[in-house]
Formats: sequence, C-alpha cells, structure tokens
Amino acid sequence: MDAYDKGSDVRHGSDARHGPDAPDRPVPPEERGAPHEERGAPAESARPVEPSGPLGAHPLGEPRTGVAALSLRYRIAVALALAVVAVGVCAHLGMTFLHVAPANTVTKAHGKAVDDWIYPEFEQNWKLFAPNPLQQNISIQVRAGIRGPDGSPSTTGWYDLSAEDGRAIDKNLLPSHTQQNELRRAWDFYVATHDGENRPVGLRGSLSESYLRRIMVLRLDRDDAVRAATGGAGVIERVQVRSRTSNVPPPRWSREKVSTTPSYRELPWWKVPQDEAAGGVR
Repeated sequence: MDAYDKGSDVRHGSDARHGPDAPDRPVPPEERGAPHEERGAPAESARPVEPSGPLGAHPLGEPRTGVAALSLRYRIAVALALAVVAVGVCAHLGMTFLHVAPANTVTKAHGKAVDDWIYPEFEQNWKLFAPNPLQQNISIQVRAGIRGPDGSPSTTGWYDLSAEDGRAIDKNLLPSHTQQNELRRAWDFYVATHDGENRPVGLRGSLSESYLRRIMVLRLDRDDAVRAATGGAGVIERVQVRSRTSNVPPPRWSREKVSTTPSYRELPWWKVPQDEAAGGVR
C-alpha cells in the first residue's frame, strides 16, 4: 500500500496534494486556478453601459436630426404649424365635397360661403365625366364701332377670335393657356351669369360683362383691327360680341340626323370706357 500510495503521488503530481491527505500548507499562486477574468470571461469594465435615462431617450453620443434637433420652443412651433395645415386641408376638402355633392341641408344654409371659397380658384368641372358630353362647336366673334381720326364713325366686320386661336393652336406642341381657354372660359362665365335675354343674374353678372368686354378690346387692339378699318389711328367706342354655335356632324356610320346649320346669339352693344379705348387695359 505504501508503494502504491507513493507511486500514486508521483503519477498524479500536484493533484494528490489537493486530496484529503494533502499537507496543510499555503498553495503558491502559480498552482492556483486562473482568476475568473483571465479565463475568458468579460471584465466588468468591458460590459456595455445601460442607459440611465428614461425608456426611449436619445442615445448618448449620437447627433440629433430632424425635428428632434430643434429646441422645445421650435418643436412646439412646428407642431402648431402642422396642426394649422391639417385643419386647412380638412376644411378645403370639406368645402370641395359640399360643392360637388347634391343639394342638402348644409348647402342650402351655407351655399354662399361654399361658393365664395370655391370660386374662382378651386372651381370643379365634371364635364369630362358627363354621360352626354358637349357635341357643339362654339366660336366667339366680335365687331367694333370705331371713331376715325377725322371723327367719323364706322363699324368693322365680324372677327372670329376662336378661329384665330384655333389656327395658333394647330400644329403647336406647346400652346399657351390663353390660346386654349381664355375665350371659352370668359364666354362660359358670361352665359352662367345671364339669362336667355342677356340680363345679369346675381352680382357676378356685371363682372362677367366687364371681363368679356376687356378681352374683346385687347384682342382687337392686338390684331390691329382699328388701324385696318380706319387706315390710321382710330379709337374703339363700342364693341358687340356674338357666339356662333353649330352641332358636330355625326360619324358616317351613324343613323343620327343632326342639323349643322349654325345659330347665333348676339349680345347688345357695350360702350367702351375711355381708359380702355385708349389702350389703358393691359
């Protein structure tokens, strides 16, 4: 047994000294186990530092961007501005809905307020989606009463302004908004604010007359109609406008019979104010 024990001590080396029969002596540091940090465990200082602020706080060391970078006062201002924009958008959508919706209790009570909001900037026109779209050609024509250099009065022939715009638009890749819509919108404005006897309906009737008359005077002056009629420097004293309406002929394969004879609507003569006659309207 003694030999075995000695051999066992030799074979196991220092392991035998940790058994129950190990001598009572201090263990050198080199025989001790490596500290916990030296055996691969992360040190306390290497652990990530948890944020001490409230949950969702901005991480320390990272620059703030966007609205978060502003001070509290400016963030409040931005929030108020967004709230105002949101309220404005909702109000506009509500007004537009009431404008295009069928007549109801709200529009009967507040129809004027809705119209004041919509016209003229936000007018809604649904003719594109109408079940029976327009099938007529409408041209606007004008003639003028002129006082010549010698004071003698004369009247010009009819100028087809719509035909002039049509020739300007034809083969033009980028026609102007004026060439396409000015005459049409001015005439629609007049018709919508006058009855069949050319009497104004509502307060916008006189405005539509002034608008249409000024367009006529400007176009006559631009086309040199006055100089062509008088041979010199004449002055426009009055203008008269008429519309020429003709139905669009049906296609050849259609059995529909439509009259293509044009009809005319002549408006009364309008006296041109002195400032407009002298070219003061631009």
